[in-house]
Amino acid sequence: MKRRVVITGMGGVTSLGNDWKTIRTHMAAGQTGIRVMQEWDRYPDIHTRLAAPVINFELDENYPRKKTRSMGRVAQLAVFATSQALVDAGLKDDPLIHSGRTGIAYGSSFGSPDSVLGFFELKMEGRSKNLNATNYIRMMSHTTSVNIGLFFGITGRIIPTSCACASGSQGIGYAYEAILAGKADVMIAGGAEELDITDAATFDTLYATSTRNTAPQTTPRPYDRDRDGLVIGEGAATLILEEYDHAKARGAKIYAELIGFGTNSDGYHATHPQASTMQQALRLALADAKLTADAIDFISGHGTATQFGDIAETQATYEVLGGNVPIHSLKSYFGHSLGACGSIEAWLGVEMMRDGWLCPTANLEHVDEHCSPLDYIMKTPRQLDIQFMISNNFAFGGINTSLIFKNYR
Repeated sequence: MKRRVVITGMGGVTSLGNDWKTIRTHMAAGQTGIRVMQEWDRYPDIHTRLAAPVINFELDENYPRKKTRSMGRVAQLAVFATSQALVDAGLKDDPLIHSGRTGIAYGSSFGSPDSVLGFFELKMEGRSKNLNATNYIRMMSHTTSVNIGLFFGITGRIIPTSCACASGSQGIGYAYEAILAGKADVMIAGGAEELDITDAATFDTLYATSTRNTAPQTTPRPYDRDRDGLVIGEGAATLILEEYDHAKARGAKIYAELIGFGTNSDGYHATHPQASTMQQALRLALADAKLTADAIDFISGHGTATQFGDIAETQATYEVLGGNVPIHSLKSYFGHSLGACGSIEAWLGVEMMRDGWLCPTANLEHVDEHCSPLDYIMKTPRQLDIQFMISNNFAFGGINTSLIFKNYR
């Protein structure tokens, strides 16, 4: 009999709060996490001054220095979100997480950028005053998955996913596959990212950042004709995935079932997304879930508010799922949180599916005529009975992911 994979715990940290009730309240009031970053005025060559920071985030006494000295901010966000999720799943102090049958599939685009400065000093000035034994651990691309493992004493497999905007969703997808294959009974899955000027600069050099610097409440504008680019965000989200019979046997709360995962690559260009291979990723997920396109009730879109990305995504979505399935983009609230976005969108998508309440895409007023004719959720929330939702992410390097969740009733 094929193993089944369910979600038994969820936790996260975002620019709008760290729990669903708080986040939903902000969304219902039309509030987003976008802020003016006045501290970026020291970078005159960077055009954007907008971001979605997590405000007042600090670890408390439950996170001792001995265990956190190898963590930059991105790893701290990941460990905090994971702690919330493990508590939610009732597994925080369960011997199962030390048994070898609990693993980790987690990612970020990069480690903590400031950790690079010690190596920069060494190479440019020949000095190593700011180098210490933890610089590399904080800098490395797999810092989130390693630090989660170290902090909680996880002894199962680790699958690091460092693939830009698909890091979080690939983490969830590969965790799902590990459980299906019988390699684990529980997997800690997700992604994280910390806000840094280098992230904004990367997209600024591509002329892909929003420069509505005096009107942060009006941007980003996914799928909108008047969008002018993306806004960088930060955060983390962790999903606890568990084999269904194992979860039932211990009386775990079940949020949803993960039933489909598709991932592929464009093989074409690092920054020009391709609708044709996006379509293939969606079809792979549908085939894995053994569903036809008309079964999908709701689409959590990638929606970065960039011209090429929005158009390619909506073309692919229309070709596979048609124009009648409601779609929104959560990046209109949290900005583009890069390695975290796939897991944050999966977490909040599952919460909305359970509530039957879908927020609109913030700032979407006039759909770009070049985007395909989809059922865009605009201006007001929508109540909807949802059985199946699909969550899509498309990353730099042409890495495409699609996850399908089934409501657990």
